[in-house]
Amino acid sequence: MTGVNLGKQHPDLYRDVIALSKNADAAVAEAGLDPLLGELVKIRVSQLNGCAFCLRMHTRDAITRGETTDRLAVVAAWWESQYFTAQEQAALALAEDVTRLPVPEPQAWDNGSLNEQQVSAISWLAIVMNTWNRLAIRSHYPVAP
Repeated sequence: MTGVNLGKQHPDLYRDVIALSKNADAAVAEAGLDPLLGELVKIRVSQLNGCAFCLRMHTRDAITRGETTDRLAVVAAWWESQYFTAQEQAALALAEDVTRLPVPEPQAWDNGSLNEQQVSAISWLAIVMNTWNRLAIRSHYPVAP
């Protein structure tokens, strides 16, 4: 057996993840963060997890929201570019911390650019995106041209 579509096997759980995802997106908006920043977080988390399905989806969503190809091209190395604001850098670093679960130490994302509500919203968004990546990867969602 190469893969089992987890959503089809347990549709109630899948619907719960959809609801959680919508709530995380709403938390981002309620925290006053740009939805485009949410897409960048989803893309970065998906890069770290190696989820081609989610990468394609959220890259397309980011382009639809007005993201540039230049910024998308360097999001995997955001810290080496001058394309991202301090808030975007903080959010991307926080999403990486949530995804990698580092040993506690001074946090690079804690530069004062995000308030507590925004830190919580980005953390939830990264947690949900990690869940989606794992669902897509474990279910072997097809990614073809």
